[in-house]
Amino acid sequence: MANKAQDSGGKALVGIIMGSTSDWETMSHAAHTLDALGISHETRVVSAHRTPDLLFAYAAKAEKRGIEVIIAGAGGAAHLPGMTASKTVLPVFGVPIESKALKGLDSLLSIAQMPGGIPVGTLAIGKAGAINAALLAAASLGNKYTKIRESLRKFRSSQTKKVLAIRDPAKIPALDLQTIGRQHKTRQTKTRTKKGKRK
Repeated sequence: MANKAQDSGGKALVGIIMGSTSDWETMSHAAHTLDALGISHETRVVSAHRTPDLLFAYAAKAEKRGIEVIIAGAGGAAHLPGMTASKTVLPVFGVPIESKALKGLDSLLSIAQMPGGIPVGTLAIGKAGAINAALLAAASLGNKYTKIRESLRKFRSSQTKKVLAIRDPAKIPALDLQTIGRQHKTRQTKTRTKKGKRK
C-alpha cells in the first residue's frame, strides 16, 4: 500500500517493511506519523526467513524505485533490518517489535548488534520506536525536501506548545482528570484482556 504526499511527485519516499502482519500493530504508528507529516510511503510484509528472495529483491530495487529511507520492524531473531541494510546503501532504521518471550529485548539486541560496516539505526522497542523511526526518516528527508523539514519543525513546535499549555497538572479541570483516569483504566483492561488471550 502506498500513500501519496508532498514533494515526491506521488512516489513513495519511505518504505515501511515488517516480518509479519502481526507487526502492523506496532508499525502502523510509523505510517500514521508519516501521514501526519505529509510524507509519501509504502507498506509491505517482507519476511527475512520465510521470503528471503522477496527481501533481497525489495532491498536491491528500492533505490531505483525512488525509495530514500527504509523503516524495518522485526521481532525475535529480528534479522530483517540488518539483511535489508546489507542489500542497499539507503538509510535503514530498525524498529524492535515487542516479543512474548523477552518483551522485545531479544529484538533490540539483534538489530543493534550489527557488525561494523553494515549500519542499522536502531530505535526503541515498540510504539515509541516506530514513531521515532518515522521522525528520523523525516529529518533525513528534510535535508533534501524543504516542505518535509518545515512539517517536522511544526510537529516539534506543536509538542512544545502542548507541554507549555498546562505546566501544572493540578490545574487540569476535574473533568479532564476523570477522562484521563478512564482512559488509563481502559488501557489496563485491554492489557489484561490481551494477556488472558495469550494464555
